[in-house]
Amino acid sequence: MIKKYTGIGLIVTIFLLSIVSVYGGNSWLEKGSDTLKSFGVTEKKTSDVLSETGLSVDEIAAGLKEALRVGSENVVEKLSATDGFNTDNAIHIPLPGSLSMVKTALDKVGYTFLTDDLELKLNRAAEAATPRAKALFLDAITAMSFENVQEIYKGADDAATQYFKEKMSPALSRAMKPVINTSLSQVGAVQSYDAMMGQYKALPFVPDVKSNLTQYVTDKGMDGIFHYMAVEEKAIRKDPVKRTTQLLKKVFN
Repeated sequence: MIKKYTGIGLIVTIFLLSIVSVYGGNSWLEKGSDTLKSFGVTEKKTSDVLSETGLSVDEIAAGLKEALRVGSENVVEKLSATDGFNTDNAIHIPLPGSLSMVKTALDKVGYTFLTDDLELKLNRAAEAATPRAKALFLDAITAMSFENVQEIYKGADDAATQYFKEKMSPALSRAMKPVINTSLSQVGAVQSYDAMMGQYKALPFVPDVKSNLTQYVTDKGMDGIFHYMAVEEKAIRKDPVKRTTQLLKKVFN
C-alpha cells in the first residue's frame, strides 16, 4: 500500500530526504542517518526534527567549511615555521634532479657543504612563501557550493584537498612564485647556487646543467601544502581532538 503524505508530512519527508542526501552512504556523518531512521516517517513538525538532531542543513554545511578553515590554518602555520619544510622528511625539498650530477661531483671532492647550503635555502624559500596560501584557502572555502559540500561529505578522505588543488593551484603558484624568487635572493640561495656551480664547472670533463630554482621550489612548496592538507582533512574527519571549535563539536559529535 502506498501511503500519501500531505501538509506537514510532505514537508518532513522532503526535509528528511535532503538531510539523507547530505549524510549519504559511507560519509563521515553516516551516523546521522541512523538518528533519522529512529524518527520514522511521522507527523512530526520540521522544527521538532531539527530540535532532536540539533542540526540544520545550513549548520552541517557550515561545519564542513569551518573544519576546512581550521585545517588549512593549521597547515599554513606548521609549514611556514622555521624548518617547516627543511626537517620534515615527508616534504623536505631536495636539490632538483637536474643538479644530481653536480651534487655527486662536488661530494666526491669535498664540497658537500655547498650543495647542503643550497638545499637548506630552497626549503627556507618555501617556508617563506607558504603564508600566501592562507587567503587562497579561505577564498576556495567561501566559494564552495552546496553541491561541493555534498561531494566532499560523500567523498574520499582527501576529497576536500582535491577540491582545493583544482581551485587553488594556478593562483597559489602565481602568489608563491614572486615570494620564492625574492626569498631565494634574500637567503643567499642565488649566491650559493653560483658558488656551487663555480666549483662544479672548475672540475674537468663535467657536463653543463641548468635548473629553474624558482619554479622548482614553487611546485615542491605546493606539493607540501596539499600533502599536509590531506593529512589534516583525514584527521578532522576521524579524530575528535581536531574538532576545536564549538560548531565543529556540535556537528561532528
